[in-house]
Amino acid sequence: MADAATILHADLDAFYASVEQLLDPSLRGKPIAVGGGIVLAASYEAKAFGVRSPMPGWKAKELCPELIFVGGHFDQYSHYGDAAIKILGDFTPRVERISIDEAFADVAGTEHLFGPPATIAATIRQRVREELGLAISVGVARTKHLAKIGSQVAKPDGLVVVDPAHEIEFLHALPVELMWGVGPVTREKLAGEGISTIGQLAQTSSGLLTRLLGPAAGDKLAALAWNRDARHIVTDRRAHSAGAQSALGRKPAVEAVFRPALLHLADRIGSRLRAKLLSGRTITARVRFADLRAVTRSLTLPAPISATSTLAEVAEELVRGALADHRDERFISLLAISVGHLERQPMLQLELPLGLGDEKHRPGTRRGAARWMADKAVDKVRDRFGWDAIGYGPVALDKARSVPDAFRELAEKEL
Repeated sequence: MADAATILHADLDAFYASVEQLLDPSLRGKPIAVGGGIVLAASYEAKAFGVRSPMPGWKAKELCPELIFVGGHFDQYSHYGDAAIKILGDFTPRVERISIDEAFADVAGTEHLFGPPATIAATIRQRVREELGLAISVGVARTKHLAKIGSQVAKPDGLVVVDPAHEIEFLHALPVELMWGVGPVTREKLAGEGISTIGQLAQTSSGLLTRLLGPAAGDKLAALAWNRDARHIVTDRRAHSAGAQSALGRKPAVEAVFRPALLHLADRIGSRLRAKLLSGRTITARVRFADLRAVTRSLTLPAPISATSTLAEVAEELVRGALADHRDERFISLLAISVGHLERQPMLQLELPLGLGDEKHRPGTRRGAARWMADKAVDKVRDRFGWDAIGYGPVALDKARSVPDAFRELAEKEL
C-alpha cells in the first residue's frame, strides 16, 4: 500500500438528473426525478424534500408536490459518463471504472507532469465543469475505500483530500452508512446495537460483528473501519457475472407480479450474454421484501444457458422457493437476477434426448435449441429496428412495470 494519498475516487453528482437539467435548462434549480412509477434518480433540489431512489412516484409527489418527472435519455447518460471518465484517463492510464458515473484513478508517478494529487483532482473537477457542464466530487486518499468515502463527504460538487497522518481520525467520526457495503439492512442491524459511527464499529468486538453480520461481512467491515484495504486499481475488469434488477416499489408477492418482472430481467440479461457469445451456469435470484430484508437463492446447472425463457424459468423456481420459505412476507420491493460462471459459447452444442432429470434446462435439447434460435431471431430484429420493435408478451404489453435496465445500478448493488 502506498504511503502517499494518490488514489482518486471521482463521482458525478446526481448524474442522471444533472444531465436532464443540462439538456433542458428550464429544469435547472427545480426538483426533478427521472422515472415515473418509480424514482430512478433525483436532483439535489428533490433530495432536499426526502425524494430518493428507488421510491414510488406517488410517495415522491407527497414529499415534494412540485416534483417534475422526466423520462430519461439513456444515450446521453452514456455519452456524458464516457466523456467524464476519459478526462480521468488524460492524467493516468490507471483508471478503474466501477459504474457509468464513477471511477477510481491512481495518479502515483504523474506528479512531475500534472502536480500533486490534490492539484490533479482539482483540475479534473474544473475540466468536467467546463467541458461537460457537470459537477463531479472527488475524494483523494491512500486506499480505495477511503477515497470513495472522501468523495461522498465532498458532495455536492466538492473535493476532499484525506491526510494519511489523520485518516483514522477522519474516518472514525463519520456515520457507518458511508462505508462500502453498509446498506439499509446492515445499518439497521448495527443501529440496534448502538453502532452509528465508523469509530464505534471499529471498537466493536469481532464476536458481536460475526453474530450480527456473519464472519465474512463482519471481518471485512472491521478491517475497513481501520482503513485496512489492500485492493489495487484494476484497469482491465472482466465481467464474472451478468445481472439486472428491478425496483418494484411495494407490490404483492404473487405470481402476477414477479413472473413478468423476472421475464423482463431475464430478457435484458440474456440479450447481453448472447451479444457477447456468453452463457452461464449459476443463476441467482434475489427477493427484497417491503421492510428491506432480502433473501437470495442460487442454482448451478450442468450446462451453461443464455436463453431468455430458460433463465426466467430458473429464476421463477428460485423466487417461488424463497417466498415459500417466507410465507409471512406479503409484499416485495425488488427482484434481481444474476448469471455467473460465465463461459464463451459461440455456437450451440446439440444433445440427444436421454431423459435426464435436468433436461428441461439443458440448452442443447430440442426445446432448448428452439428457444435459443428464437432468441437469436429476436436479437436480430432488435439490432436492426431497436429494442422496442419486438419482445415477450407479458413484458411488451406492460412496459410500465419494468424499470429500464440502464438504471439497474441505482437500486441495491449486492446480489
